[in-house]
Amino acid sequence: MLQKLHSLNRHMRGFRTLYVLAIVAVAAGSGLMFLSPLIMRVTIDSVIGTEPIEAASFGGRIVNWLGGAQSLRHQIWLLALVMLGLTAVQGVFTYLKGRWSAEASEGIARGLRERLYDHIQKLPFSYHAKVETGDLIQRCTSDVETIRRFLATQLVEVGRALFMLALVIPIMLSLSKPMTLISMLCVPFLFAFSVVFFIKVRKAFKAADEAEGAMSATLQENLSGIRVVKAFCRQPFERRKFDAKNADNRNKCYRLLILLAWYWGSSDLLALLQIAAVLIVGALWAAQGKITIGTLVVFMTYEGYLLWPVRQMGRILTDMGKTMVSLERTDEILDVPQEALTEGNDNPPALQGAIEFDHVSFAYDGGEPVLHDVSFSAAPGETIAILGPTGTGKTTLVNLLPRLHDVSGGAIRLDGHDIRSMDRTFLRSQVGIVLQEPFLFSKTLEGNIGLGIADASPEAVHEAAGVACVHDVIEEFDEGYETIVGERGVTLSGGQKQRVAIARAIIQNTPVLVFDDSLSAVDTETDARIRRALKQRKGRATTIIISHRLTTLAQANRILVIEHGRIVEEGTHEELLTHAGLYHRIWDIQSALEKDVQDEMDKEDIPIPEELQAVATSQPA
Repeated sequence: MLQKLHSLNRHMRGFRTLYVLAIVAVAAGSGLMFLSPLIMRVTIDSVIGTEPIEAASFGGRIVNWLGGAQSLRHQIWLLALVMLGLTAVQGVFTYLKGRWSAEASEGIARGLRERLYDHIQKLPFSYHAKVETGDLIQRCTSDVETIRRFLATQLVEVGRALFMLALVIPIMLSLSKPMTLISMLCVPFLFAFSVVFFIKVRKAFKAADEAEGAMSATLQENLSGIRVVKAFCRQPFERRKFDAKNADNRNKCYRLLILLAWYWGSSDLLALLQIAAVLIVGALWAAQGKITIGTLVVFMTYEGYLLWPVRQMGRILTDMGKTMVSLERTDEILDVPQEALTEGNDNPPALQGAIEFDHVSFAYDGGEPVLHDVSFSAAPGETIAILGPTGTGKTTLVNLLPRLHDVSGGAIRLDGHDIRSMDRTFLRSQVGIVLQEPFLFSKTLEGNIGLGIADASPEAVHEAAGVACVHDVIEEFDEGYETIVGERGVTLSGGQKQRVAIARAIIQNTPVLVFDDSLSAVDTETDARIRRALKQRKGRATTIIISHRLTTLAQANRILVIEHGRIVEEGTHEELLTHAGLYHRIWDIQSALEKDVQDEMDKEDIPIPEELQAVATSQPA
């Protein structure tokens, strides 16, 4: 608890003065609120009644200041005017309290959202690979809103409750100690009930919050994969899955509401019993002359003032419990160490693209090794192709190059420099990577292609699109390069998305280019055109291509065959065909398929594309 309060205090940095002012306004408003019943008491007892005025009391001073009891019997409206004035000033302080606490809470919430967003951007790739997006969204929205509500209302109410208790009890004791004792009978029970309720509701709220996060994650996953859901007619299954999460969220929220209902119902009963006791005993004592009617009115009014902060303490503790859970969930994100982007100091001014993997090994989170003693090198401008069965570590291998993960053993060097000595920001600016699953943002095609370049010129965008063989396709759209791409590029075909992603990597003009199975979504002819354009462009980059299509790999300077995390074959296309290894077997399979396709095309008298003819003869296209 103390740790969470310390965290809350840290988030309030820069806004504490506003909260101090808000609490001062609460104190001033509460003090004025207690004065009106005292004026009412002297009015009932001494102005309307015949009780002698206590000159030292606040009400007595007001009456004497206004001309005395005799004069005010005919001008009682003056006392009403004074009470109205006190209420008006109290309203001013209430307004100031609301404004200052709102300004502070909104500022804190904004700062917390910005810190969360900025922190999430700087978290390592491995963290994002294992968390649920929906749960992250829940923590950055719903949990931050819970914290904001507490800071906007309940935090200042803590000051109000403490101040009211500190002020009302001495006043009541000065009026009648026996009546004060009667008025305090249920207060300890209410307070103890609030503490017990706080313990229970905190656990219930955490369960409800986590259930809502799971429901949000299910919804987000379904919406992201809606095309797959529709394509495979998975709507009934997805509906049942969401219904299960929704039902779990409903049950846990219902339990939370039941706890709230029990608390408010029980506290209302205790509060009403307390008010009834004061009314019955006070009326009996007033009839016996032990207290005045004005004193009874004051005690009835103050009883509401006394019970409200005690009952409100339960609400404050409830919201505090929710806030502590939300703080815990947001701090879980903020406590994750950021990826150190600038820990290196070896940033060569101009890399040529020489790559060296020196006995590299890697394992995820200390698990079984995914890569074992991988060693190879590439000279500047060379093309390295990688082939291997699914799950053998090909994507992991290229992810090590921009340090999305760090090697577990060995070293990777660019132009002789260990990449661990380089700033990650600099390193990633030198490696253009086209991911296996291209992601496009909901913005224009020009904005997506020029994403990695500040103020990319239209000419550079068009040139990159031309190399990626997507320029002519874009020109056919009604809005051309100003066409808005739907969320995740949903308005484009798979091949179009892939080519836009390739153009986005090409425009960065990096010395190293990585294609992680990113040519698989384009046809063979377009694949060959892209590779030919890459060879012909100025300042040719060192290129690493992962693909299962041997026509894509055949023209590489060197081909690496990976199996079970190890390089089992290495050489040119012609060299690998001389060995009876995995590459040769895959080539035979694909060649047989191509022959079947050629036979069918011969029957239909369809010409064979030039690129396929070139690959069939193992000559450069």
